[in-house]
Amino acid sequence: MGTDRSGTESADSSQRDDGPTRPLIVTSDLALLDELLPLAQAGCGDVDVAADPVAARRYWRSASLVVVGADAAAGCVRARLPHRRDIVLVMPGPAEPDDDTDESWRSASALGADHVVVLPAAAPWLTARFGTAGSRHSEEAPVIGVIGGRGGAGSSVLAAGLAVTAAQAGRRTMLIDADPLGGGVDLVLGWENSVGARWPQLAEARGNISVSALYTELPRNPVASRGELLMVSWDRGDTLELPVEAMDATLRGGQRGTDLVILDLPRRLDDAAIRAAQLSDLVLLLVPADVRACASASRVAAQIGPHCQALKVVVRGPAPGRLRPEHVGRSLGLEVAGTLRPEPDLPRALEYGESPVRDGKGPLAELCRELLAQVIRPSSDREVA
Repeated sequence: MGTDRSGTESADSSQRDDGPTRPLIVTSDLALLDELLPLAQAGCGDVDVAADPVAARRYWRSASLVVVGADAAAGCVRARLPHRRDIVLVMPGPAEPDDDTDESWRSASALGADHVVVLPAAAPWLTARFGTAGSRHSEEAPVIGVIGGRGGAGSSVLAAGLAVTAAQAGRRTMLIDADPLGGGVDLVLGWENSVGARWPQLAEARGNISVSALYTELPRNPVASRGELLMVSWDRGDTLELPVEAMDATLRGGQRGTDLVILDLPRRLDDAAIRAAQLSDLVLLLVPADVRACASASRVAAQIGPHCQALKVVVRGPAPGRLRPEHVGRSLGLEVAGTLRPEPDLPRALEYGESPVRDGKGPLAELCRELLAQVIRPSSDREVA
């Protein structure tokens, strides 16, 4: 155990290694702690415990999971602890609507909690969540989202190009199509006939998807005999309203089991796409270099910006009015991450089912390498169990 119930450090709390980090429980409610500790022990073994936000601060960033009791939620908000992912707010049951419950929900929103659960009903789910958190890598794979500034901007092509480029460099990469009304990243890759699960088969996914299940079920191909590319896309059936839980489970499974996740985001955001944007380390807004595209992109940026950790613009040529990339960035109030020069042969290659940047040459390939260098490390030693 990392701390005792008073919030003071125990003898082993300083023995931090570079392996998987421990979950953190933040509560001064001893009755709630008595419920949580057996679940944590069953799920992952050792956890750190803090009685208040002051004691929690040293573990807050590094913990693989933070479980906050309803009694400590408001204090964590007031303490202005850093924004992070993987926060679960736990309320003791039975949950009757009252003023305290309303306050807990407001605190959950202010904390950015991913889940709000009630014990004892959520005990099996929370045990499994402790188990996943206790065994995963201390750092998850980065996530890059791509969204078009206007219709036809080419965001799916850029997303596919980033995924193929990363795989060519030896990365295990997952490409997720989050746009139910788009043409489909499977067509961009030339994978429309590839065997494997699509979103309709993943729509019921909840909680934690095992990495081995993803590798068994999803379409995947080795790229240039070096990296590997997995795809999550739509089928040609009726439009499906994807549950937020399915997007969360699939994306987090990709983070645990790959080196990089690429998202093709829709311009009209639904709840699942918003969740995907929230989990992205960087979202790239692809904007053609013309005035109308900038006007459209400003609305897209206003819609997705509040959900992003970082939003940058990629400017696509040609520029008929000689609009320069810095002008586009200035008009949107965004940093310019890169510029895509025209590539006249690309549309024809895509029509014939050739994946973008397959030969690693051309303006798109150059841009993808430049963009990836801004996000991912030079090497990766992640392994799939």
